[in-house]
Amino acid sequence: MRIVIQRVKKASVQVNEKVIGEINHGLLVLLGVGQDDTEEDLNYLVNKLIGMRIFEDNEGKMNCSIQDVKGSLLIISQFTLFANCKKGNRPNFMEAGDRELSFKLYKQFIQRCKDTGIPTEQGEFGADMDISLINQGPVTITLDSRNR
Repeated sequence: MRIVIQRVKKASVQVNEKVIGEINHGLLVLLGVGQDDTEEDLNYLVNKLIGMRIFEDNEGKMNCSIQDVKGSLLIISQFTLFANCKKGNRPNFMEAGDRELSFKLYKQFIQRCKDTGIPTEQGEFGADMDISLINQGPVTITLDSRNR
């Protein structure tokens, strides 16, 4: 399982020109599920995401978590995080999880984040989405549950 975390001033997601999720101050999370991912991978990444100290404290140091700053999450499914570009110029997505597994783990990921009490919005799984954001910092971090 892979995530890209972007610290944002605000972010939103639209489907068919209708906003279906938006946040202020928080994290935009792009989530990709791989073929062999399990709940163990999910738990690892949720814990890392929630505990990640990437917000500034009163001294301007990245020392605060999403919970510390009372931020929000916007979680978007993104199978293209498993693109393999080793051969040729056209990526393949053979390492991405199948639709059923990916949907299940995506929904569980969102629920686990909500269970922490952090306001959590989401995109629409499998939809063609337009994502808007104002990246703060910028701060962008990638995590892979296979690289612990």
